[in-house]
Amino acid sequence: MKKFTNVTDIGNLQAALKEAMEVKKNPFAHQHLGKNKTIILLFFNSSLRTRLSSQKAAMNLGMNVMVLDINQGAWKLETEHGVVMDGDKPEHILEAIPVIGSYCDMIGVRSFAQFTNRDEDYQEKVIQQFIELSGVPVISLESSAGHPLQAFADVITIEEHKSVKRPKVVLTWAPHPRVLPQAVANSFSQWTQAAGYDVVITHPKGYELAPEYVGNARVEYDQEKAFEGADFVYAKNWSAYHDYGKILSEDRSWTVDEAKMALTNNAHFMHCLPVRRNMIVSDAVIEGPRSLVIPEAANRVVSAQVVMKRILESL
Repeated sequence: MKKFTNVTDIGNLQAALKEAMEVKKNPFAHQHLGKNKTIILLFFNSSLRTRLSSQKAAMNLGMNVMVLDINQGAWKLETEHGVVMDGDKPEHILEAIPVIGSYCDMIGVRSFAQFTNRDEDYQEKVIQQFIELSGVPVISLESSAGHPLQAFADVITIEEHKSVKRPKVVLTWAPHPRVLPQAVANSFSQWTQAAGYDVVITHPKGYELAPEYVGNARVEYDQEKAFEGADFVYAKNWSAYHDYGKILSEDRSWTVDEAKMALTNNAHFMHCLPVRRNMIVSDAVIEGPRSLVIPEAANRVVSAQVVMKRILESL
């Protein structure tokens, strides 16, 4: 595997899930693969779980790890071509990327949507430049349009806790005070469908996701109807895709609470974290016995380790 940005890069998902369970049972079994190998993790945006889980996964594999916060510990990078660099960005990404690539064997990159131009965000210019110019394999640690490591961990978690072969999985929009990208929702929809689940997406009108990520999922605008018979409920806010980056609603009636969860088939609650309590989800639900947010976060190490292991095996 030379890059990881999409569910298609993982190949056979069932095989990857089987491998994930083996890695989880024995996380230190493949340290020989990472001996004398180095990964650089680059963050254009803040991170807690992605940063720590990626570092832990790399160390489990015996790798050297370097972490760089682009906006705090490095020169500000110019990403546009043909500009006169007379502002506050003294280094161009076209020079920075090959230099970074010369110091390591693989790179992880985290870069969020800017919300100024939907087409440019969805072209994933930053991570694509790393893929084209670094000379080493590149892992998406979240990008403008997707968060594949999170979605992989989500599917691992569902596999561990499902009680039926094809569970009903509901992705529900929930209110949030800030503009958030569609990345987590996009990848969750994509990966859960690839896993063969019965996927329903529910949100207020105007919050439709990009068609290529909705795929064959059912869209239901009535949240309570969507929750009926659900085995897993995954709550996440995202801003509008068509009215790009806009907050169209802060309707608190979409908050996931005990009354909503009572409509389900005793569903597990999931969220990628960090979560705005009593906006996205009530205290009672996230602290309840069916909440999977902590095991889900722990599986971020497993998803990252499987991806890094496969890249190391291909070097």
